[in-house]
Amino acid sequence: MKNIVILGSTGSIGTQTLDIVRALPEKLHVSALAAGGSRPELLAEQVLEFLPEMVVVYEPEQMEAVKALLKGKAPEGLQYRCGMEGLIEAAALPEAELVVTSLVGMIGIQPTVAAIQAGNHIALANKETLVCAGAYIMRLARQKGVKILPVDSEHGAIFQCLQGVKSEHVHKIILTASGGPFRGMSAKQLKQVTLKQALSHPNWSMGAKITIDSATLMNKGLEMIEAMWLFDRKPEEIEPVIHPQSIIHSMVELKDGSVLAQMAAPDMRLPIEVALLYPERGPREVPALDFRTQGALTFEPIDEDVFPSTAMAYYAMKKGGLYPAVYNAANEIAVEGFRLGRIGFCGIFETVERALELYDKEPNTQKEYELEEVVQIRDWLEKRLS
Repeated sequence: MKNIVILGSTGSIGTQTLDIVRALPEKLHVSALAAGGSRPELLAEQVLEFLPEMVVVYEPEQMEAVKALLKGKAPEGLQYRCGMEGLIEAAALPEAELVVTSLVGMIGIQPTVAAIQAGNHIALANKETLVCAGAYIMRLARQKGVKILPVDSEHGAIFQCLQGVKSEHVHKIILTASGGPFRGMSAKQLKQVTLKQALSHPNWSMGAKITIDSATLMNKGLEMIEAMWLFDRKPEEIEPVIHPQSIIHSMVELKDGSVLAQMAAPDMRLPIEVALLYPERGPREVPALDFRTQGALTFEPIDEDVFPSTAMAYYAMKKGGLYPAVYNAANEIAVEGFRLGRIGFCGIFETVERALELYDKEPNTQKEYELEEVVQIRDWLEKRLS
């Protein structure tokens, strides 16, 4: 029995993680559930089904709603916590063996650090953690002997391909991208994209933020930065490519010319299960591929004139320091602006480009950074973009 903590339990990854727990009750126990608080009914239902020892509501004003829903029904001794302090306490629970970090945005950084400092292994679905503070996080994980197990389908694929492969044999990592709903559009056409269109992904069912990131290919830029830290590669050793069918989830090219690929139907339950049960494999969670009927698997380059996301990611990766954190924070701000109708779809690219240009003017941008600087980068950027 493995004790796990789920940060972000009511989101897309969190609910699918609980699908795995539900299917494997003899292997997994939920010690704590944490969520933002926007879906109190679902969080209360999860508490009553999985009987954790602790529940955390990030937004304090939602705590009373959760308590009211659990009144007279909550597990005996259930501990209630709220805010960042609650997330950190849950992440560092002594009995936890694995912390699933599926919070959206930079709020996932501090709880992840707390989990690592406590010696708890990480199933990482919060890409902002490594994008913004990769050098810090990976160094700390090595010091504490903590495993960072990727949950994203692309990084989970690479992780599986690299089992038994020596680092010195790797030539490059190839990250596949579906291309999103606007693949093939011109820059002029993108200017007319609506929020409803951006929230419609052809292959994956995901939360609003990551769905928009997939539509802009910002998600691929973030994944490139994350892969650089997860797998200890140089920026030029990470190559994104469009693969519309989303059957090959990513590949590793070896120096002898061989290419290793992980393939499966597009279903997040598989990479989640791999991370939860590592080093074991679980029962089948997705239908097997039938290559007799699968059809063609195709690939194409990213048009960086239309989708400059990956080019800006390369720039941030090569500059180093806090540049990736600026890239991420600017994207968060821009996506929020797009969802609220303040900017158009292409305004997301323009915001990130402007943010990187603003940071270029800052002194000492190449210096080593402290975690506090990472956490504060969004506030710094919001003041300059306003």
